[in-house]
Amino acid sequence: MGGARRVNDNQPKGARAAVPFVSKPCPICAKPSVERYRPFCSKRCADVDLNRWLKGAYAIPVVEDEDEDGEGSAPERES
Repeated sequence: MGGARRVNDNQPKGARAAVPFVSKPCPICAKPSVERYRPFCSKRCADVDLNRWLKGAYAIPVVEDEDEDGEGSAPERES
């Protein structure tokens, strides 16, 4: 049974390959992040971020067109 070997022969089928965790700073308090709460450092910072989302602090501003109020020019009709 020659041929190419699978890279993860010693791991059970379906097991995830270990990926090194690169710690980035927490976006809320800038402390090193923890894998369990990634990208945050703690449950508290994760909850602060969730609260900001729920309050709409992360809403994307919308630029409205002048025509959106419904008072734009009416389409031309054929006679």
